Parts: sequence; structure tokens; C-alpha cells
Amino acid sequence: MSFQRFYQTWFEQLKDVVRQLSQVPRPLTNDEQHELYQQLVQKVMSHYHEFYRVKSLAAKNDILTIFAAPWATSLERSLHWIAGWRPTTAYHLIYTESSILFESHIIEILLGLRYRDLGDLSPGQLARRGASEIIRLMGDNMDAKMEKLVEILDKADKLRMKTLENLVELLTAQQAVEFLTASAHLQFGIRRWGINHDLQRENP
Repeated sequence: MSFQRFYQTWFEQLKDVVRQLSQVPRPLTNDEQHELYQQLVQKVMSHYHEFYRVKSLAAKNDILTIFAAPWATSLERSLHWIAGWRPTTAYHLIYTESSILFESHIIEILLGLRYRDLGDLSPGQLARRGASEIIRLMGDNMDAKMEKLVEILDKADKLRMKTLENLVELLTAQQAVEFLTASAHLQFGIRRWGINHDLQRENP
């Protein structure tokens, strides 16, 4: 199977997993729901692990095609950083979702009510952003590594996956479900806009 066909199948499967995330009860109220949240989070993370595993194999066979990303829209490709999403995007998303939810619950929060969602992120959680891990994974010699595209891509993809893992680790189960749902919906939205944009360019 070509990576392009794999990606199409993987993307549709991601939609199914996210539908499951969207259907879980909120807020989390008991141990059984907590276990369900954890299982779904693990399912999403396993799905991303599989994506990077297959992508790594495909890159070893044809690194230029992976960088060209013919399965992506022109909009998606314009946002790529080393053939994928920029890791800092995940942190921007966390802060945006946290702010939106905090503002929507401000009266209840002032009254002492808690929702345990992304609006309830503590200062301690926000401080543990994994910056040291990003620096460690990137290394100091990027110029020397530019000639080794496969190695660079592998390092970038490990950074992307590690970023997701670090964020999910610092969040509660409910917050992780909300973050992964928002992240996937952002991915779906960008792809949808990209497809529409490409169709408009092809049919002016």
C-alpha cells in the first residue's frame, strides 16, 4: 500500500475515533467514566503512533515524496514544518481552548464550581510544557543534519509525537479528551478549507 492510500484510510479512521471522543459523557463523574476516557485517549495516541511508524517506513523508501506530500492540500503543505505540523501548534491550541472555556465558565468559577475541563488547567500544568524535551530532541547541530533528510524527518516526527505525549501526560483524562478532540477538529477544518481552496483554484 502506498503512503497516500494509507493516509486516506488513516484519516477516515481518525474521524471515527474522534466521533467516539465526542460522545463520551462530560463532565467525568465516576471511575468507570475515567477508565473510558483513558481507553479513548490511548486509542487516539496509538493511532498517531501508527501514523508515524508507517510514515517512517515510507520515508526510507522515498523521502522526497514524503516531503512533497501529494496527499495533502496546498493549504496543508503551506503550514508544514519538516513535512508535518509544527510542535508549538499544540501548545497554542491548549492555551486557546483553555482561555475559551475559562471565559465561558467565569461566573461559575468565581462561585467555586469546577468543570475539570481545559478551562481548569492549573498554573502548574501550564508550566510543565516540555520545553526541555523539545530542546533535547532537536539537538544543537541542525545545519550538519540538513543533508540527512530521513534522519531529520525522523527527529521531527519524534518531536511531534513526544509533544503530544507530554501534553496528554500533564492533562487530566477529561482535559486530554478535549485537547485531542480539538486538535483533530483543527486538522479536519484545515483539510476541508484546503480542499475547497484547491477546487476554487482549479475551477476559477
